[in-house]
Amino acid sequence: MDFGKIIDHPNILIAANFWDADRFLAAKTCYRFMREIDDLIDNHKSENREIEPLQRASFEKKVIQWIDSAHVKNRSDSNDNNLIATIKRYKIPRWTMEAFARSMIYDIYHDGFASLEIFLDYCCGASIAPASVFVHLCGIKPDGTAFTDPDFDVRKAAEPCAIFSYIVHIIRDFQKDQHNNLNYFADDLIAEHRLDRQQLKQISEGGKIPSGFREMIRKYYLLADEYRLVTYRMIQEIKPKVEPRYQLSLEIIFDLYLMVFERINPDSGLFTTAELNPTPQEIRGRVYHKILTFREVGQKAAVKY
Repeated sequence: MDFGKIIDHPNILIAANFWDADRFLAAKTCYRFMREIDDLIDNHKSENREIEPLQRASFEKKVIQWIDSAHVKNRSDSNDNNLIATIKRYKIPRWTMEAFARSMIYDIYHDGFASLEIFLDYCCGASIAPASVFVHLCGIKPDGTAFTDPDFDVRKAAEPCAIFSYIVHIIRDFQKDQHNNLNYFADDLIAEHRLDRQQLKQISEGGKIPSGFREMIRKYYLLADEYRLVTYRMIQEIKPKVEPRYQLSLEIIFDLYLMVFERINPDSGLFTTAELNPTPQEIRGRVYHKILTFREVGQKAAVKY
């Protein structure tokens, strides 16, 4: 793995590198598909701040066409056909793509999040859906030329790690997101801590960091910590139900977000991209250490009813 070529730290694909080649390719196919529509919306907002009301229906139509392309075979587009074949062969749950699409449609019609509760609901599509694809691919088992479904609830297993990683993600990318006219901090918490969006922009550009901003970061940090603990327990619960290389990948992806979490300092941090993003060398070292310390857990046979 060439860690020097890592762009934006795609932790899911770093962890998936330890799978068998075909399953890794399936993950890349699914995430490339999700990235395509996410970038379409984010890139427009980066240049224009928001999508104008007259343009929203057109963008929503593109999202609907996008989700249809995952299920309606189009012989003229080999990428679509490859995606459909991947979803069918690996039994990727349809709800993951549909939930992701709902979050993208939310982005079309909204500029940020009015409350923390709305943000967490948004996570169901934006974060839990792609994380569930990862966990699903970890949990399926070969059965001849096909695969059997995981013998655990994929969404329940993916949820805590997805939310933990997403909260860590928005703190890590605070400076970059502000530069791109994107804000993932809830408006009610911004107001509660006597802040406004203009102040967030100024902080991201190197302005003075008020105590209210540190307290808001602390609130998100403590919320992430709650999900961190649940994630650890969930990984221990499902590890015996997946093969060793997938056990390792679950530990690696958790550890990659954990190393960012450990860099967050609400009291004295500057919350810059340089401060919060590990270098490729640090990521490589962390992955290597996890490989060396990994201990396989014996698999439990699925109970048949």
